[in-house]
Order: sequence, then structure tokens, then C-alpha cells
Amino acid sequence: MYKRIMVATDGSDMAAKAVEHGVLLAKSVGAEVTFVTVTESWSAFVIASDVEYGNISAVEKFEASAKDAAEKILDAAKKVAAAHDVQCNTRHVHDRLPAEGIVETAELEECELIVMASHGRRGLSKMMLGSQTAEVLAVSKIPVLVLR
Repeated sequence: MYKRIMVATDGSDMAAKAVEHGVLLAKSVGAEVTFVTVTESWSAFVIASDVEYGNISAVEKFEASAKDAAEKILDAAKKVAAAHDVQCNTRHVHDRLPAEGIVETAELEECELIVMASHGRRGLSKMMLGSQTAEVLAVSKIPVLVLR
């Protein structure tokens, strides 16, 4: 049914459920998983504030912090795949809005399904569909499985 499944994760508890579900689905159909996490661009306002207080390497520090966070998120997802003997690869998309990065990466990786949580770190309410999830649903040509 599926050969390549993309699982989007931001490291949140809800995303961890999507990782687990995506891996188990991949195992059941013999698919490979691509985990993706997306780092948004740095905020000019935050960087300007840091520079004002003498932190002249604010952009480099932000990028290093984003890279470290992405590695931790993707390493955790890889451990779940390994525990279930599922082949996986990872992608860290830089300087993009999450929905854009998820959809573009799924297309580039030729995934046939995107698995993601109904909301992540930005979720305002557990009852609402997250804005990035809603955006993926609105623009993706690839089927999307949303987990609550």
C-alpha cells in the first residue's frame, strides 16, 4: 500500500504519538519512514534584542540551538523506528514554516502518506486543530493522516 511514509515531528508529546503510530503503520505495510522536523527562520526582533545586549553572534547561536534541538527530536524518532525494526531516514528543514517544509519534503522524498499530530508545541487547545496541521491538510496533494 505505502512504500514511503513521512512522519512530521516537533518533539512534542502529541508528535511522539504520531511517530509511534507512523512507525507501526510502516512496519505493518513494509514501508520506509522519513522523519522530518522543521526549524523556522530566526526572528529579527529577537536577534536585534540580543545584539542590543552585546550578543553579536545571535544568529549563529540560534542556528546552533535549532540544529541541536532538531538532532534530539530526530534521534528520538530514529530510536522508535529501530525498536520496531523499521528502516528510516531523517530530514531537518531549515528556515521554513513547518507546513511548507513538511509538504515540500514529502514531495521531494516521494512519500505516499504524511503522518502528523493534530497539534504540536504551538497548539492553543487540545480540542483545536493546529494551524500547521490545518495548513498541511489544505495544501498537500499527498494524503495526510492526522492523529489526536
